[in-house]
Amino acid sequence: MINVTHFKHAYRQAPWRIHRQWAGVFLLSLMTLTMISALYLDVTANAGIAGREIQRLRIQITTTQRMNADLETQLATLLSTSRMEQRARELGFRPAAAGEIQYLVVPGFVRPAGVSLAKTKPQAVLQSDIPPEYTLSLLDWITELLRDPTQGIAEGVLP
Repeated sequence: MINVTHFKHAYRQAPWRIHRQWAGVFLLSLMTLTMISALYLDVTANAGIAGREIQRLRIQITTTQRMNADLETQLATLLSTSRMEQRARELGFRPAAAGEIQYLVVPGFVRPAGVSLAKTKPQAVLQSDIPPEYTLSLLDWITELLRDPTQGIAEGVLP
């Protein structure tokens, strides 16, 4: 019994070692928790930055689309018939009278043919262009094979 008590006493940890072990476990778990929190914070911050960038780009797209629509409206106003007539009159132009128009004939000029938007019928595929293997149904092929089995052997179809 004395031997067991002595053995137990020899391997018993000192109180300061036990406190150091508990402090080490606590600090290790605290450091692990801090690293996980920092990683989560980094991912969340990057997602927030990406979201703000997407919002900024959407605002920029909307602004560009509005500017484009404004420019198209200005162009349509400048190219309107009344505006073009007004600018032509300011530059000294006037409508031509019937006797003032002259046509110039250019030898060798052929007027281009207009585009036909009518549907054209597709050309029918001739039966002679299709090999007979592709026009034969499975039932017809089996019927021919049963009528003349030597033909299948000669063509290498049957073993």
